[in-house]
Amino acid sequence: MVTAPDTARDLATPMPSGGDRVAVLLMGYGEVESYEDFAHYNEQALNLLTAKFAPVPTWVYPPLARLLALFDFHEWNHQHDHFISPHNAIFERQRAGIERCLQEHWGHEVQVFKAFNFCAPFLPHQVLNEIKQQGFDRILIYPLLVVDSIFTSGIAIEQVNHALANLADGSDHWVKGQRYIPSFYDQPAYIALLAKLVEERIATDLAVAHLPSQIGIVLMNHGCPHQAKGFTTGIQESQRLYDLVREQLMHRYPLISVGWLNHDTPLIEWTQPNATLAAKNLINLGATAIVFMPIGFATENHETLLDVEHIVQMLRRQRPDVTYVQMACVNDHPDFLSMVATWAHPQIADLLSEQARVVNLHRAAQPSHESHDHSHYSHGHTHENGHPHHH
Repeated sequence: MVTAPDTARDLATPMPSGGDRVAVLLMGYGEVESYEDFAHYNEQALNLLTAKFAPVPTWVYPPLARLLALFDFHEWNHQHDHFISPHNAIFERQRAGIERCLQEHWGHEVQVFKAFNFCAPFLPHQVLNEIKQQGFDRILIYPLLVVDSIFTSGIAIEQVNHALANLADGSDHWVKGQRYIPSFYDQPAYIALLAKLVEERIATDLAVAHLPSQIGIVLMNHGCPHQAKGFTTGIQESQRLYDLVREQLMHRYPLISVGWLNHDTPLIEWTQPNATLAAKNLINLGATAIVFMPIGFATENHETLLDVEHIVQMLRRQRPDVTYVQMACVNDHPDFLSMVATWAHPQIADLLSEQARVVNLHRAAQPSHESHDHSHYSHGHTHENGHPHHH
């Protein structure tokens, strides 16, 4: 058993050859740490996210990104006293903690690299180039995002594929093994941790002054547009996540509602009820305390902090008699980091044990008629119209 160093990656430590190692590519959104980066960040988000559901011409993106940057600057700098998102720092703690857990089992055969969808110098193509330069040829793609959708893991894979295409050299691709870990919205360990955190917070902050039936719980999911040009939106998976957590809590706390954190866009139908309406509904049913718990987010960000803070402030002005509790995401909770590492073990074992697969890039351009079909074999099955059934 080898214990990982406290540093993010100890590059001075001798490493095994590339074929004996796995690079875990931990992927998240990332958030700006310098206000000067707002416009670039927004343009990236418009290209990768908004384009999937909003009919906005691409030439509008640069000026729109600069306009949105002005609103971001006003909100973060003036309304929230020079706010800097803790997302990237938390994500680094998640990366380092997951790497420690993995290296306790695998030693330095495994390293964890972080990549952000929107933030240099950790854009996927930059990090994959680093992975390539360090001699890795087996990659585990691991979006640390609760729900699979075109807005989460979809854009992560899109960016990875673009990067791998641009980093190819020669006829054979340098990547010899690849695995992927999907979202964890229905993983029992994650569901149990969310319910446990809510129960612990109620016990410490609310139980002495509020009956269980008077404690409203808003379980907050990432808002989704109902249409995304045919892509999977993540609504069904997010609803399932809410249902599973609610089942863990409802026998003690009957006032529970999903609350979607939407990015309301003109002409776009978003998930309902939003978190504000969900809280109002619970108050109307007699809740004297409201707990806001983000379940659809693994890492703290401006939505779980600033957006929820806006909601709480507005509700407090309208109903000052109600107690409001704003909870944090799972972030770098030791139980969460441990389970994330546990989910990776089978895929890492496969990557280390399987024979390297060489992908010849030139063969991808061969005409499709060169592929085999069943008509060349003894089966001779055909469709009713007489055409051979192809693979």
